[in-house]
Amino acid sequence: MEVVWDLLLDVLVLLAAAMVLGGLCERLRQSAIVGYLLAGTLLGPKALDLTRNDEAVSAIAQLGVALLLFSIGLEFNWRRLRVLGPKILLGGGLQLMLTGVVTSIIGMAVGLGTAASVTIGAMIGLSSTACVMRTLTDRAQLDSVHGRHAIGILLVQDLAVVPLVFLVAAMGGRSTSSGYVVLQFVQEVLLAILFVAISVGAVRYVLPLVLKVPTFSRNRELPILFAMVTALGSAWLAHQLELSPALGAFIAGMVLGESPVATQIRADVAALRTLFVTLFFASIGMLADLGWIYEHLGLVVLAVIGLVACKAIIVWLVGLMLKLAHRHAIATGICLAQVGEFSFVLAEVARPRPDGLGVINHDTFMLMVSVSIVTLLLTPYLITAGPKIGVALERGLRRLGIGRLARDPDLDCQSASLQGHVIVVGYGPAGRAVAEALREDGVIVAIIDLNLRSVFDARALGMPAYVGDATLPEILTLAAAHQADQVVMALPDHRTCVQAIRQVRAMNQSATIVARARYHAYVEDLELAGAHAVVDEEASVGQRLGVEVRKRL
Repeated sequence: MEVVWDLLLDVLVLLAAAMVLGGLCERLRQSAIVGYLLAGTLLGPKALDLTRNDEAVSAIAQLGVALLLFSIGLEFNWRRLRVLGPKILLGGGLQLMLTGVVTSIIGMAVGLGTAASVTIGAMIGLSSTACVMRTLTDRAQLDSVHGRHAIGILLVQDLAVVPLVFLVAAMGGRSTSSGYVVLQFVQEVLLAILFVAISVGAVRYVLPLVLKVPTFSRNRELPILFAMVTALGSAWLAHQLELSPALGAFIAGMVLGESPVATQIRADVAALRTLFVTLFFASIGMLADLGWIYEHLGLVVLAVIGLVACKAIIVWLVGLMLKLAHRHAIATGICLAQVGEFSFVLAEVARPRPDGLGVINHDTFMLMVSVSIVTLLLTPYLITAGPKIGVALERGLRRLGIGRLARDPDLDCQSASLQGHVIVVGYGPAGRAVAEALREDGVIVAIIDLNLRSVFDARALGMPAYVGDATLPEILTLAAAHQADQVVMALPDHRTCVQAIRQVRAMNQSATIVARARYHAYVEDLELAGAHAVVDEEASVGQRLGVEVRKRL
């Protein structure tokens, strides 16, 4: 019984330290995740060693990993993945493949075996969905160009983790021959198919019976209990099938995320997700060995610099293939320049075991853990600096004559005839509504959008439309911004709007600029940038809600 209370004290101390350090990091305008990592590192067995039962805490942390990945699986949205389109899917696949290939080549060049090099390549290829999304949300960058592309690549990475775990598990078997690895991989895949079939069957046939129970829909506690039973049961079943429990929980979350009660369960487990995240990142911090890092400090620093630079450059090149401007491609690469939570699932599968099996040795495991922790600590700073670095590097490339747009003679002739027109930047739902209203009044409207499909839609309606970034003077010149009467900024990302407004103002002092503010806090920024009128979405929605309420009084 005393062991139970010792364990409770360990968890209490760990969560209390995470709360204090997380709050301190938030006060310093950094992500609370940094505090959780520091809490685990400082209290772990290789530092202050304030935990009495490290094995039990580690077991709870592994359970926390499984529950965290279950909640991430719930958030995985197949519809969003389809909406992203083939270009983003191709970009995510290219990023994983190129990162894996480059890392594997480097690993084999320094003397690591093929299996270890491929495993490290898979680990480095994955970025942190939890950390990146949290930081992008905190900094209001989810709607930015680089934010949307980063989320798209992260979704592809989350999907790819399933075969990657099977591959690493197969390579960690008793034989390293190619035939044995293939056989093990096929066996792992078949077991996973069985697991998915069981999960789908439960959601399709068992869940409807549960939903018919009247008390289930009336009691808010029952959906939470159902989610926990599903998460823990899927982790246990995956363990029984000799699969990764965390991977099993993630797959179950993905399957349950497509069910009729997915929205309610996501909302109900949101508070528990905080506990999962805290336990997970604190447990990662506990793996750190400050003494080992000190002894191999030069190697760790070199590996961190190489990893950040390599991933940023690869994603930058992939972004250029997707026709992104240099600034957005570079910012996307910097956002994803870390090792993510799924990499620790791969590390647990690949680490050396008492029976002599495993893919990587102890020193390689410690290097990957150290590099992962350092890059996760750097992620909030990198995401904050990413857009600025992208702008600075793009300016440098433009001075060298790199990245200038090729001119289309037909578009040049079209833009030459534009004068006194209105430019709408962003052809989403808001931009389309503006363009349609202006066209009904006989106004000539030109469209600028990064989405090729949206540009084709605008051209089909007879409007001159251009694919590109409105913060670039070449794109604005194509749309004849220097001769425009008004410019409408209908973009959701206020940072891009600010940059585009400044660029328009530099080209055309007399043009009237009307901008959209997603949140009230951004109104002043847009006005200072040069917008003559700013439509505050929050105020507009509030007014509309008031009108609808008054109608029904």
